[in-house]
Amino acid sequence: MKYHHINSDLFIQNRAHFSAKMKPNSLAVFNSNDIYPIGADSALPFQQDRNIFYLSGVDQDSSILVLFPDCPNPKHREILFLTETNEHIAVWEGAKLDKDAAFKTSGIKTVYWLQDFERVFKEIMTQCDTVYINTNEHYRANVETETREDRFNTWLRKTYPAHSVAKSNPILQRLRSVKQQIELDIIQEACNITEKGFRRILDFVKPGVMEYNIEAEFMHEFLNNRSKGFAYTPIVASGNNANVLHYIENNQECKAGDLILLDVGAEYANYSSDMTRTIPVSGTFTDRQKQVYNAVNRVKTEATKMLRPGTIWADYHVEVGKLMTSELLGLGLLDKADVQNENPDWPAYKKYFMHGTSHHMGLDTHDYGILTEPMKANMVFTVEPGIYIPDEKFGIRLEDDVVIQESGDPFNLMRNIPLEADEIESLMNS
Repeated sequence: MKYHHINSDLFIQNRAHFSAKMKPNSLAVFNSNDIYPIGADSALPFQQDRNIFYLSGVDQDSSILVLFPDCPNPKHREILFLTETNEHIAVWEGAKLDKDAAFKTSGIKTVYWLQDFERVFKEIMTQCDTVYINTNEHYRANVETETREDRFNTWLRKTYPAHSVAKSNPILQRLRSVKQQIELDIIQEACNITEKGFRRILDFVKPGVMEYNIEAEFMHEFLNNRSKGFAYTPIVASGNNANVLHYIENNQECKAGDLILLDVGAEYANYSSDMTRTIPVSGTFTDRQKQVYNAVNRVKTEATKMLRPGTIWADYHVEVGKLMTSELLGLGLLDKADVQNENPDWPAYKKYFMHGTSHHMGLDTHDYGILTEPMKANMVFTVEPGIYIPDEKFGIRLEDDVVIQESGDPFNLMRNIPLEADEIESLMNS
């Protein structure tokens, strides 16, 4: 892995928190992700299942974690099963975790090779009543591919039909949404890498560059700073492309006078950052562009202040809508009649700002978190208002990642990334 070693205390604490929420005499199982084939002998780069990583720090395929806090045998209360490594594998694929390295990574003392899984698992299944299975129940999940975890869960139910089955997901939704300090430090590093990429392109962008040239500049900086690359598919949207919310082609020329909406973020150690900035191709905003830009920035500033413990996500978005409505009236994009006659289910401001303002962020760019429950300190949220005006052929979105505090305004993990319109212009023309 490119990233620096993560203190195993993080994973030890995560397991302790998860185990404390389990039913008596139960065990939980977590599988690594598959390596997904492309064709012939090619495969996509491996991405670890976020839950097994969260609980163990293990970042390789064909791994299984079992937690059994009430196991009569203390040795089997935490178990890792890994692919056996040897000199031949190391030559062809690089070194994999041996038992000592697995302990250093995870803090788990009991490590078996994967070939022993069914034998050991049969023994401990005779000692438990309930099995927690790992399922993806994120509110935005749309999974069409059967995963390694899916196959395991099918096998488990067939092989051990008399056991009760419970879900790990509700526990993990709550645990993962509140970050520990080590996690916040990792996310801060991802944001710092993103900052380096953004400052690089401010010195690079000019009329005639292609959107993919900008994407390449970000990737260059990310890889040079121990990131695997983008935390999500990057959006480099010049001109009217910015009005396509998930524009990812990044294949058009950036033209003089246009704006470029950049929605990019580096990953670091499997954690995400998520930044959006909008900059002028020519290095200077027009008066109208700056007017809209500053309106978006004002909404962002005030929306950020609302992210406090106890806030309900849905209520927060209603209040942000009021802020945006006021700004759109000031810009002449809405009039009072539009607001008076609006559909409560789709307010007038949605014509120009049709997406949500904030989402949880962490191991996933759209991270785990139960949106119907009050916000808590140490949750990380994005703040990303936007105004999209196809008739004027530009769209503006601004986004930072912030940490909710026990009291006061959130802490901005992207506080050092240039944001103000005047600062953007100054840096692009220096």
